[in-house]
Amino acid sequence: MIIIYVISLIMSFLIVYLLIPPFGRLAFRLDFVDKPRKDVERKLHREPIPLTASYVIFIGFFVTYLAVGREFNMETLAIFIGGVLLLIIGTLDDWYKTKGKDFPALPKLIVQVSAAVIVYASGISFTGFFNPFSGEYVVLPGILQFLLTILWIFGVTTVINFSDGLDGLAGGLSAISAITLFIVALTKGQSTSAIMAITLVGVTLAYLRYNKPPAKIFMGDAGATFLGFILAVIALDGAFKQATVLSLFIPVLALGVPIFDNIFVVIKRFLQGKSIYEADASQVHYRLLRAGLTHRQTVMFLMLISTCLCLSSIILLLIQT
Repeated sequence: MIIIYVISLIMSFLIVYLLIPPFGRLAFRLDFVDKPRKDVERKLHREPIPLTASYVIFIGFFVTYLAVGREFNMETLAIFIGGVLLLIIGTLDDWYKTKGKDFPALPKLIVQVSAAVIVYASGISFTGFFNPFSGEYVVLPGILQFLLTILWIFGVTTVINFSDGLDGLAGGLSAISAITLFIVALTKGQSTSAIMAITLVGVTLAYLRYNKPPAKIFMGDAGATFLGFILAVIALDGAFKQATVLSLFIPVLALGVPIFDNIFVVIKRFLQGKSIYEADASQVHYRLLRAGLTHRQTVMFLMLISTCLCLSSIILLLIQT
């Protein structure tokens, strides 16, 4: 089985690594690039950057997963359809940004929730947990299963997107989280989730080759929401499956940096009367930059924190086994 994981890692890495340069050149021909804006604090780059990495990430993930995993079922179809929906709405959002405009929040909300509903309808959901006292599995009411599943998928999709503010940050955090979820799935003997996770590791590592500071390409909202969506699905199909009360914290810690930071951001925006989708510079990476850290120091610091949280989740996993 180890050879399958190695093939998944290498194959996904090579597809993304080889396709990014031609897709980057295509972006310049189509003028699908993120242009610098001196009046916007979030726009830190000084040259136009292609926004086409999302399509390469999508291709690299699904080509590898379908070729290696050989899982052709309703769940796979639901994940694919959900990914396509996020790619389409994310592309529209990114296209608006290339024109210096903001895409309306409501269509994004509807599509992201719809993608989560499709995944839930396929059978991937949070169903319950083991009672630590009786050892019995507590099955949650259907409505609660639905709400918690949708909230988790939508939430992780959103927080990874919100974290995509510095070169290498969202890709790096996603890679660390995917490695952790791979270890969790491997420990639990969940081969399907493990293949998805290691494929995502390969995809993100290849992307980081071009997105590390200074970035040569961006994945935009389309790519960031797709990564968040896949991470959420992997956790549901792996770490959350047959979980105990304590192990429910494993995926939360694995995605700790973007989750905890963006809970703070959402609360702050709510208290200020702003839309939670309103782009600003309130995320922790911008606050660290304003505190005096360099771009590279900020990214490395947050990745270190993420690694510590992920190691904590693995320790939690070992306690459970």
